[in-house]
Amino acid sequence: MNRPLQERDQRVIWHPYTQHKDMLPPIPIVRGKGTLLFDENGQAYIDAISSWWVNIHGHSHPYIAEKLYEQARQLEHVIFTGFTHEPAVRLAERLIDLLPGGPSRIFYSDNGSTAVEVAIKMAIQYWRNREGAPRRKILAFSHAYHGDTFGAMSVSGRSVFTAAFRDYLFDVHFIDTPTAENLGELSSFIRERSGEIACFIYEPLLQGAGGMRIYEAALLDELLAVAAESGIICIADEILTGFGRTGKLFASEWLHSRPDMICLSKGLTGGTMALGVTAASPGIFDAFLSDDRSKTLFHGHSFTANPLACAAALASLDLLEDPDCLRRIRLITERQVAFATRIREYPMVRNLRTLGTVLAFELNAGKDEYTNTVGIKLTAESLQKGVYLRPLGNTVYIMPPYCITEMELDRVYEFLIGFIAKGA
Repeated sequence: MNRPLQERDQRVIWHPYTQHKDMLPPIPIVRGKGTLLFDENGQAYIDAISSWWVNIHGHSHPYIAEKLYEQARQLEHVIFTGFTHEPAVRLAERLIDLLPGGPSRIFYSDNGSTAVEVAIKMAIQYWRNREGAPRRKILAFSHAYHGDTFGAMSVSGRSVFTAAFRDYLFDVHFIDTPTAENLGELSSFIRERSGEIACFIYEPLLQGAGGMRIYEAALLDELLAVAAESGIICIADEILTGFGRTGKLFASEWLHSRPDMICLSKGLTGGTMALGVTAASPGIFDAFLSDDRSKTLFHGHSFTANPLACAAALASLDLLEDPDCLRRIRLITERQVAFATRIREYPMVRNLRTLGTVLAFELNAGKDEYTNTVGIKLTAESLQKGVYLRPLGNTVYIMPPYCITEMELDRVYEFLIGFIAKGA
């Protein structure tokens, strides 16, 4: 085993979202600290996308590591049916106090896709448990992305991510995100089909993998009010938008309407470990209370409420609620807006938008699609400059860890200015 790690990887690993026929050799990363990732040659890279939006406090945070170590010495895992433990209960208590909408119960799973799967199953079975003629349809937004398991794919917009499985996905009512022009039409659509729609799942204000699409809170509020008056269960997918990304702890805080369920993952543990959460309102939970055991939610995972993951999430919440972290979120938000002003007039930049700590735009280079290779070119050039960016096709975005310094953020900005100034 004296071959280089890069070569060994290419013999045995199948990487996600990767066409191995023409992939660049993967860079061996040996350690991380704060915003930086270090390869085996000591080269540092600024992680400007928080490693798929999860490392909100940066890499190898010593406080989270210490809490993980303490928990590992005490209890690493226990079956979560018939048993419980302090980290799971304490995390649930804290989330219930923080989450908008007044949830009463926390259901643990192991990632964002399964958090969505759980929510969908809860919503469908809610109607089955309550009524003899249950509602069967699900409402979702076009261009949505809710995960890669089959239920999560089914409620995601049809795209390159789902194309190979289209015939296996269940039918969903897809509508466009609301605008001033289409709000009336969307509202009528929901009212006309309210008797058949079990739930409405949405990414509040920001559709992530669907292209970093941002839409207005006030318009979503009106649409959610229509859904609520029709008795439709509203599910907020805050897997990306939760934990400060939009400038508030949760994107749903920008809204007056409150969800019946909230799905969480990604930043939940600060990127340290995989963990998913589905938070449910009292009404949802009560529909499963019965002497009839067939009304039980038959869902679980071997690693449900893993104590290590719960300990990491508690430590991440400690850091997130620190006033200094909240100050840095505000600073990043201000810097992103200022940078947007700097690049607005470049011919290569189109549809520039910001929301909280997120900045995104399209490159004027070919079609607006995930398979556009200009993003691969940008990534390769950014790595040469010690910056890691990974566009969604020609959609470029910056979503840094909250610990990023002004100097590091300036390096990201200067690389992007150089790239867009010379054109693709």
